[in-house]
Amino acid sequence: MSVSWQSEEAPDPVRITPLGWALVLLRGLPLALLVFGGLLILLAVRLAERPLFGLQRPVTPFVTQFVCRNAFRILGITYKTRGSLMRRPGPVVANHSSWLDIFALNARKRIYFVSKAEVAQWPGIGWLARATGTLFIERNPKRAKEQAELFEQRLLAGHKLLFFPEGTSTDGLRVIRFKTTLFAAFFTDHLRDALHVQPVSVVYHAPNAAPARFYGWWGDMEFGPHLLKVLAARRQGMVELIYHPPLKVADFPDRKRLAARAEEIVREGHQEALKG
Repeated sequence: MSVSWQSEEAPDPVRITPLGWALVLLRGLPLALLVFGGLLILLAVRLAERPLFGLQRPVTPFVTQFVCRNAFRILGITYKTRGSLMRRPGPVVANHSSWLDIFALNARKRIYFVSKAEVAQWPGIGWLARATGTLFIERNPKRAKEQAELFEQRLLAGHKLLFFPEGTSTDGLRVIRFKTTLFAAFFTDHLRDALHVQPVSVVYHAPNAAPARFYGWWGDMEFGPHLLKVLAARRQGMVELIYHPPLKVADFPDRKRLAARAEEIVREGHQEALKG
């Protein structure tokens, strides 16, 4: 991450007991088979799906959902959702706490992530992101118009694009200010009257006796040790998704007002769920 949220406190050290290493194997091997086996199936199906349907993906998102739902069963993390999925055309926005967000948000809804271009080069995660139809955005002003047109094309094709307006992940205990840049794409003449935006609060409840930020992945934390920590947890916690009522883009005068309202809704839902 070029600009990452940093905590004033250092991340909790990763200590894995002999029992923890046994759990790493018991959970990690089935999880790897599920994820990479699902990836092979998805790629095989996409070979036929792409020439027949182009941007449309009538089959492969169901493969992604199957993998993500069962990933939580293997990990032993309780998965809970509240609220109704948006049926209207438009994007979804959520707070960002962990790499687990990808599994959590894909497990309930057929979505396509919007991500920074660097993610495409990450080992493992980058492969999965490309295969599942992630839209990669470069932070290059010279390509802003081209990327806005691609963004619009995907939305008009009916894709539920999901992005994290915070622009970085946190420790899972807060929602930070939403960046407004991508919201501008919703105010074009072709989209403004047609789109709604659905805010989603993603809330992690740590395992008993574990730090409240147990699932948070932020700053310069490496993926490997964090994955091992989650796999090694003797008792797991819960991830909770709250789908809030959609916001109609045309009801807002500009991107800043829309982003501020979405941020407010996500933060209120997040804090209420943490307290509850």
